[in-house]
Amino acid sequence: MSSTDEKNGFINSKYLNAATAVLVVFAVLLVCVLMYNPGLLGIQSASAHPDYEDEIFDQSMITSISIDISDEDWVDILANPTAEEFHRCNVTINGQTFYSVGIRTKGMTSLSQVASSDSDRYSFKIKADKYVDGQTFFGLEEFVVNNMYQDPTYMKEYLSYDMMSYIGVPTPLYNFAEISINGEYWGLYLAIEAVEEDFAMRVYGSSFGQLYKPESMGNMGGGGGNAGGERPDFTGGEMQMFEGMPDRTQNMQNFGGFEDFDESVFEAAAATAGVGGAGGENARQNPFGDGADNAVFDGTAVEAGNTRPDFVGGNGGGPGGFGGTGGGADLVYTDDEISSYSQIFDNAVFGNAKNSDFRRVITALKYLNAGEELETYVDVDNTLRYFAANTMLVNLDSYVSNLKHNYYLYEKNGQITILPWDFNLAFGAFQGGSASTTVNFPIDTPVSGVSLEDRPLIGVLLAEDEYMELYHSYLQEIVDGYFNSGHYDAKITELDLLINQSIQNDPTAFYEYEEYLKAVEALRLLGELRAESVQGQLSGTIPSTDSAQSADPDALLDSSALNINDLGGMGNMGRADGDNSRRGPTQNAVTAVSVNTTVPIQIDRGSSDSESNPAEPIPA
Repeated sequence: MSSTDEKNGFINSKYLNAATAVLVVFAVLLVCVLMYNPGLLGIQSASAHPDYEDEIFDQSMITSISIDISDEDWVDILANPTAEEFHRCNVTINGQTFYSVGIRTKGMTSLSQVASSDSDRYSFKIKADKYVDGQTFFGLEEFVVNNMYQDPTYMKEYLSYDMMSYIGVPTPLYNFAEISINGEYWGLYLAIEAVEEDFAMRVYGSSFGQLYKPESMGNMGGGGGNAGGERPDFTGGEMQMFEGMPDRTQNMQNFGGFEDFDESVFEAAAATAGVGGAGGENARQNPFGDGADNAVFDGTAVEAGNTRPDFVGGNGGGPGGFGGTGGGADLVYTDDEISSYSQIFDNAVFGNAKNSDFRRVITALKYLNAGEELETYVDVDNTLRYFAANTMLVNLDSYVSNLKHNYYLYEKNGQITILPWDFNLAFGAFQGGSASTTVNFPIDTPVSGVSLEDRPLIGVLLAEDEYMELYHSYLQEIVDGYFNSGHYDAKITELDLLINQSIQNDPTAFYEYEEYLKAVEALRLLGELRAESVQGQLSGTIPSTDSAQSADPDALLDSSALNINDLGGMGNMGRADGDNSRRGPTQNAVTAVSVNTTVPIQIDRGSSDSESNPAEPIPA
């Protein structure tokens, strides 16, 4: 080798070593950036702590939410609540004001029931970027505020999310909020983070998958347009009666006494009419059936005690699976056609969902229903954690009943799982029946009005001994760590201290303060008895299936000390004094909306939002 070649080789080697050193240093720096500040590269990890978590959902305090809206818009909301149309307002959260925010009513059954009553205490969806592109509430695009309907404890939904979070299930953020309308206190609500992109980013990081909110009452999603478990946009804001569904157009006055209660009750009753036909194992606690275990509602007031009133349904029938198959999605595999799963895919939360995403879900459902490669296609651990908490809560207005709704389906890389939503009817409030059926709800057949075979996401998993054992271990963890440790009782005490005064002063409350006090004590007792029953079922001293409990009712835990009606629910929907007409500070909400004569609305006139319609303040 010549001296020139040796020299060139030395030079090449020198530069190669230098380049290698530079690359190593760059790689180390990149790793440090990813570890300590991934946001610099537009990457967010699942452990990120968004500002809105502290600014809106600080559970050490009650969030203050003040809504300023023109009289004209407020009157329109109250006059046409079922239209669910957005109106412009200003929203101040703990002293920080956000201008030109969108607000509308929300809900399904609860919305129609409040709309047909003398109350104006609606739940609301509040959207920061409805009229101003890019606007957020401390980084959160939207949240909801729930009105505590059918919950005299004010705590059921809060405690349900608390239990889900305790056992490790991803949950939306939540906190109590005092709502004011045009400067006057309107009521104590529960603010909840919307399960949309900000939630997914916070929980899963920037590489999150797809979310779906299964519903089958018409097209309720439209690729992210209306997810969230709300009613479809009926023409003219009125609910169109499906064939076979009774016309419930008269106001439901006197919720507390039922004197004028229509036998068809409301949409849920029509949707689940006739569910008792499932029969046999697991066909339990039919909320509207006529089984011998249920106290059949006949239009008379039910005696105070251990049995909630039941509801006699008509003949459901009609589009969307009404009459036993309506609601959301059962996740039963039928075929490979995307159109066969419209109740899922029409309700995609994100607008970028495409056919390839849908096909991954269908493949997962195919393997789930076949019971094959379950851990490849189902996040078994998270799913069993969810169902352990759901069973403990006796949350039947969910996937486990005929309505098969009030949940989110999450998919990433072909693997699916279930996420929680809507717990105002938890703690057995969805069922007709007795305190005993709530306290002793069977842990090994945790469905209502259907069979486990009808609900493969839970039924297929519990058919495997390994997964049944894991499910039992999570139930045991909840019994030991959430109840027997004193956490549950202490949490109720903590919440009572936090919200008691707000409830005393709540001008639109569905219940009297004295009813709240009774309900809280009943909630304590229910938790104590439920934990004892579940422990007995886990230990084998109490039957853990529906058929075994029916065969040996004497083995069930005595729940005679619990007055189930104190806890509210579908058969206990109003004030004991029969006065459900409290509309808020104005006492005549539609005809005399209070205070601000002109609301200053700030408009981002450069916004490209197609819904933006800059306008001057609207005088009263």
